[in-house]
Amino acid sequence: MSELMIPLTILSFLCTIAFIFWRPQVNEAIPATVGAVLVLASGSVSFSDLGIITETIGGAAITIMATIVMAIVLESFGFFQWAAEKLVEKAKGSGIRLFWLVNLFCFLMTLFVNNDGSILITTPILIMVLHHLGLKNHQKIPFLLSGALIATASSAPIGVSNIVNLIALKIVHMDLYMHTAMMFIPATLGLILLVTLLFANFYRILPRTIPTTMSGLWTYFPGKQHHPLKGAPVQLTAEDRGTLMRNILIFVFAVRVGLFVASYFQVPVALAAVFGSLILLGWRWYRLRIPPTDMVKKTPWYILVFAFSMYVIIYGLHNIGLTQWLIHLLQPIASGGLLHASVLMGVLVSILSNLFNNHPALMVGTITLTSMGLDPLTLKISYLASVVGSDVGSLLLPIGTLATLMWMHILKKNKVKITWGEYLKVTSVVIPITVMFTLVILAYWVSWIF
Repeated sequence: MSELMIPLTILSFLCTIAFIFWRPQVNEAIPATVGAVLVLASGSVSFSDLGIITETIGGAAITIMATIVMAIVLESFGFFQWAAEKLVEKAKGSGIRLFWLVNLFCFLMTLFVNNDGSILITTPILIMVLHHLGLKNHQKIPFLLSGALIATASSAPIGVSNIVNLIALKIVHMDLYMHTAMMFIPATLGLILLVTLLFANFYRILPRTIPTTMSGLWTYFPGKQHHPLKGAPVQLTAEDRGTLMRNILIFVFAVRVGLFVASYFQVPVALAAVFGSLILLGWRWYRLRIPPTDMVKKTPWYILVFAFSMYVIIYGLHNIGLTQWLIHLLQPIASGGLLHASVLMGVLVSILSNLFNNHPALMVGTITLTSMGLDPLTLKISYLASVVGSDVGSLLLPIGTLATLMWMHILKKNKVKITWGEYLKVTSVVIPITVMFTLVILAYWVSWIF
């Protein structure tokens, strides 16, 4: 068995990633679980290691699941339908104004939900809106592509918007509050640059005028195509709707702020997230008479299985010596300054993410960093640079993130055509510039503040 351990572990990893790339429409938990079982069978991960893995990902998984539950509750109130109508209303007939509003919407969705959830929720809604507005395929691409890039990249400013970021935080023993203090300003400035570059790229093909009404949008797409979470939202009277949506937004914002407050006072973030979700569920039960039992069916529990299985595979790679090889490769970090560490780790994880997907890339990079004996500040900035590479640099290719793979599948399912060539024509320019800008700003920001 020892002779097969290394090749079987490596083969399990490569086959899992290849299958996810090849069939993104298949539930990603299935190939990940098969790969994890093979890794366990190879002996590179012991059953005692499973306890360490469970402790590492447990809090992150619970936090993300609680956030998704909140998104499902929001859908029950018809929040996303209301938000789509507001997008067109606020655009006031301007396609350019709609472009900026769409990207702001995607940014906020990721901050309030998470990156995968933002893609799954906003993409079908945007497709419906753009189709209803009568835009041609080439006119839809600026809104959909920029929205997807911003939605995915927006998980960088706050670690709570991406499950792999939360897992990595646990590995480097860094709390959510400190992550945000160091990362929010550089990553947000990077996002502003990214959306500006996207606007400059798409300016010529953005429609100058669009319809100003949304009547008939939600009857045009009946049945299960209504939205990705399934089940039509409960209809509310016009006078109650605006007030209700405002109150929901205030509450969700308070819950998100509460996560960082909890982190600052050393209260488990997962506990705060679950508490907020339970309150929102109770509010829905009281207001709409919908009991919380529907969460059992609607919550995507497979995310827990995927995260756990993927970490088992990565832990197997760690145990067979991958991180020792990477330590030798990354040893120059120890002798360089903060700028050197930031750029080196950010570029490396960007490359690994586009080759093997950002989930395993960030996990492997983070485990490696903790084994290098770096001083605390260099460790933190190297980790944050890894997040930039994982969340932003990974967008260079469509296979770099699971969110982008799902986005491509949703477009194909809805007959919106975008080729790899069209995707790369945009990302090959905007992503490298954004990544390098963010990494440099990160190094100087951390040096100045800390």
